[in-house]
Amino acid sequence: MSTFTNKVALITGGGSGIGRALAIQLASRGATVCVTDLNLEAAQQAAEACGPNARAIALDVRDAAAVKECIDSFAEEMGRLDYIFNNAGIGIGGETDEIPLAAWQHIVDINLYGVLNGVLAAYPIMVKQGFGHIVNVASLAGLGPAPLLAPYALTKHAVVGLSSSLRIEAAARGVKVSALCPAAIETPILDSDNPSQFGIKWSPNMRRFLTALAGPPYPVDKCASEALDAVEKNKGIIVLPGRARVAWWIGRLSPSMVEKLSQKAVAVERKLRG
Repeated sequence: MSTFTNKVALITGGGSGIGRALAIQLASRGATVCVTDLNLEAAQQAAEACGPNARAIALDVRDAAAVKECIDSFAEEMGRLDYIFNNAGIGIGGETDEIPLAAWQHIVDINLYGVLNGVLAAYPIMVKQGFGHIVNVASLAGLGPAPLLAPYALTKHAVVGLSSSLRIEAAARGVKVSALCPAAIETPILDSDNPSQFGIKWSPNMRRFLTALAGPPYPVDKCASEALDAVEKNKGIIVLPGRARVAWWIGRLSPSMVEKLSQKAVAVERKLRG
């Protein structure tokens, strides 16, 4: 029997990518899943793929009151909240001096405050019931340098810091906390552009650039499956795939090597920009 059998889980940003794959994997392991996403249609499609024990809710993670209402209502209805996966996020990249402040504020609102809103809504419920597991989706970019992705790295480093700190604080209260830190995963974000409203002049080709930094994108289904295996083991920092763990350790042992390799990848992207 899976650890997730008869458990209750809520996922933000569950309409696509890692969130969708996590939802499907959780349902296949016996959990009841609430798939939330800003795009209701995408959330509904993901919930349908999960099967009968899933529902979809439209949710903007930037809205703290809406996040709290959603999580409170779901937990009250189900009588418990075993897991929350704070997954919703976006990417913004380019030369730091060409990215306007509004774009930085936008990604912070989603990638950082969106996670914080989920934590502040779910954590009191879990403390009261005496159990639960908060999984915050960060990135390998939250564990080391991510040139040409500074806004993204800023938010993901903050998510790792929040998660590792809360993990220690929450342990004695029966609540587990993990940070999921994948490298490039085969999801639509690899081929997406910066939000158009900010007029950012240029950003690197994400698929090519991230492949140069950390290897080819990893299948999203494998990422979700391995992530849940690590959650079952209560891993604090979950780095996927295996080659990303190697890169993380190399970065800790020899930061200068990572800097040199990253500088080469940046130089290639700038040259292709012209």
